[in-house]
Order: sequence, then structure tokens, then C-alpha cells
Amino acid sequence: MSAAELALSGLPVSALRSATPLLLVLLGECLTQRVGRINLGVEGQMLLGAAAGYGVTAATGQPWLGLAAGACAGVLLSLVYAALTVAVDANQFASGLAVWMLGYGLSAYAGTALVGLRIEGFAPWAGGLTPTIVLAVACVPLAGLWLHRTRAGLRWRAVGESPAAARAAGITPWKTVAAGIAAGGLFSGLGGAALSVDYTRSWAEGMTAGRGLVAVGLVIVARWNPWLTLPAALLFGLAEALSLRLQAADSAVPAHLLHTLPYLASLAVFTATCWRLKSRAAAGGAPAALRAVFER
Repeated sequence: MSAAELALSGLPVSALRSATPLLLVLLGECLTQRVGRINLGVEGQMLLGAAAGYGVTAATGQPWLGLAAGACAGVLLSLVYAALTVAVDANQFASGLAVWMLGYGLSAYAGTALVGLRIEGFAPWAGGLTPTIVLAVACVPLAGLWLHRTRAGLRWRAVGESPAAARAAGITPWKTVAAGIAAGGLFSGLGGAALSVDYTRSWAEGMTAGRGLVAVGLVIVARWNPWLTLPAALLFGLAEALSLRLQAADSAVPAHLLHTLPYLASLAVFTATCWRLKSRAAAGGAPAALRAVFER
């Protein structure tokens, strides 16, 4: 088999597997930003979810329990961000960075006992798909339909556009914002657990490698639309899968440069999207309440 054939063999499924953890985090951050909050702490929530998910899976042998534990860990850490930004009206960026560092520290501390442990994870189905992949892909239409076709989703979008107008309509904005932050925590923790329990089946300190921050940027690429999170995540997944296959094929490109490929691809598309939005009068789907984050 030639190097090109080796690099392209099974690439679509590999790209989908690689994109799955990021897709879950991207969905969560999309929902959080739709209520007018930018949570940079998703990286820490993802790390804590990865540690909790791996630890519970190693202890019980049940990957489904590991995914549930990761989701719960993400929600609990996101409540810290909610308390800071909703209860005491702290700066969103500073609060997000604090949650990120807290999640990193907690995961590193708890993860010391996980180094060297082995888990089975999910057995792949035909074609290499796993239950985690199917779950993540199924969440895309569910989130899209919920946000745009239900009364609860309408309340979320109303709060994201104008909390004052939503309050006048009988909606309690702080409850909706807190729910949006918690939803983001659930998906980011689930994404972290999917990374450790299903994708890598291992634990390492800092193993998310910036995926949470990539998700924050890719929300703009997805235009704050859950339906567009799948192609945005697949961009990263395809680039990462291709870089790994090129390394396996003994590419002449140095390995440390190939590792940057998914981040460079995401950065290029993010820059192009921002350039297009800047040249237009409209914000491209951004909730109006997000502007207040930058005006404070």
C-alpha cells in the first residue's frame, strides 16, 4: 500500500472519531453563547470531565457510567462560572480563565492515580463507529430543533438577544443564563469523557490540548447555529486524522509540524469567517447580548 493510500484509508471514520469530543464541547459552548455568555473555562471543564470519566470507567468497567460521570463533573465546574458571572456579575473572561485553571488543577491532582490504568472502553461497531460517535452526531439535530422549534429554545434566544426585553416578556433572565451555562458544562464534560474513555482510552495531564479553546472559536465558524457545529468540528477532526496518518506513513514533514495541522486549519477558517463577518453589517447570527461582553 502506498503512502497516499495509507493516509486516505478509512479517513472519514477516523475524522469523525477525532471530531466527536470537539463536537460535544462545541455544541455546549454554542448553547452557552446563545444566552449571552462566553465561557473560556470549557477547557478546564473538558479536562475534569476526562479525568472523572476515565476514573469511573476504570473503577467500574462501565464506559457509559464514565460518560455520565464526565458530564456531571462538567456541570459542577460550570456552576462555579455561573456563580461568578451571574450571581456576582464578575468579568466573563477572567471568570472563564479561573475556571479553566481550576479544572486543570483538579484534573491533574485527581489524574495522578489514573496514570497507568487500563480501560476497555466501547467496542467499535461495523465500520469503526462507536456509541459515543452516534450520540454526538444525534445531539446536533436534537439541539438544533430544540433551540429553534421549542418554546424553551425561544426563551434562550430571547435572553441572548436582549435580557431586558425578555424580562419584560415575563422571562427570568438569570435562570435561563444559568441553565445555558450548565448545558455547556454538561456537553464539555461529556466531550472530555468521550476523549479519554472512547477516543484515546487513556489519561494524561492536559490531554485536551486546547480543544476547548478551539471550540470557543469554532462557535463563530458555526454562526452560533447547532446545525453547523458538525461541519465545523469535522474540519478539526479531518485535519487531525490526516496528520496522524501522515505520521504513520513516514511523511517527510516533521511530526511536530504535523501536530499543528488541525489547529492551523481551524485558525485559517476562523480568520476567514471573522473577515467575512467584519465586511458585513450583520453579526452573522451572533446573539446581541454578546456585544456587552466586549463593551464592558
